[in-house]
Amino acid sequence: MQKSARKVLASIFFGGEGDQDGILLIDYLPNGQIINAEYYSSLLVQLEDILKEKRRGKVTKGVLFLHDNAPTHRTLATQKKLAYLGFQYLDHPPYSPGLAPSDYHLFPGLEKQLKGHHFSSDAEVIAAAEILLDEQKLEQRAKECIELRRECVQ
Repeated sequence: MQKSARKVLASIFFGGEGDQDGILLIDYLPNGQIINAEYYSSLLVQLEDILKEKRRGKVTKGVLFLHDNAPTHRTLATQKKLAYLGFQYLDHPPYSPGLAPSDYHLFPGLEKQLKGHHFSSDAEVIAAAEILLDEQKLEQRAKECIELRRECVQ
């Protein structure tokens, strides 16, 4: 039996209603690094840059931002960064998997399709995941969440 590569942690940011681009940013956590408020805030800045580039002149009402209740997402530093960037934060109710596309759609699908495959390096895992992530469509679920004004969508 051959040992597979270690797990790779991905932070994935995707657009919502009317976003034809789907996934906007994928960051794979470097080996030995942890996600803390400083690291996460740097991802938010990268996201802002991507939004400026992709939506040149199209963002007139600001950005509605929804993420889960991970400790790093709830820190004061992260909240200040969101405010500084002008992102309007949507509260994520506890125990609401309907508002976490990663929980109900994204990662279970990846896990199912990658299960049983053995990868010799992180680069192989990332390449396989990127191909599968390119195929994901999350726009409809995000639209439902916005229309229901943060209510849980099951």
